[in-house]
Amino acid sequence: MKRVIVYPGSFDPVTYGHLDIIKRALKICDQLIVAVSTNPIKKPLFSLKERILLLKESIKEMKNVRVEKFDGLLVDYLKRKGARIIIRGLRVVSDFEYEFQMVLTNRKLDEEIDTIFMMPTESYFYLSSSLIKELALLGADISRYVPKFVEEKLKEKISHAKSQEKTF
Repeated sequence: MKRVIVYPGSFDPVTYGHLDIIKRALKICDQLIVAVSTNPIKKPLFSLKERILLLKESIKEMKNVRVEKFDGLLVDYLKRKGARIIIRGLRVVSDFEYEFQMVLTNRKLDEEIDTIFMMPTESYFYLSSSLIKELALLGADISRYVPKFVEEKLKEKISHAKSQEKTF
């Protein structure tokens, strides 16, 4: 039986921290599905299609990993994919509080689902997509946090947004 693990998230945008978790998760499964969320509560900078394309480009050299969209309940998605394990990245204590709530909720919805937490490599420990977007917006060099094509797309997106702003 294949061990399928699902790594869900918004990936807005994908960072080296996400890629670090993907690479390390591949060591413990036969198939990894990176499930890009359509979470209606979040307001992503990149569209779902863009986030999927950025992830696919980021993982194109990796085997046994695929990128898909998902919406609805994560436990239902796992059932459809024949998976029973969720992998999540943890960076700081505040991440744990939220993730712990999600684990308990998922367990109530389906007691067959388990979650594994991985901490990213220390050099990516403090990274978040929100931080990367803020740094890019303020003109910082983000080349050591995201792949080159992600950096370019992020700069493009920010430049476009700034050009749409009205001046008074």
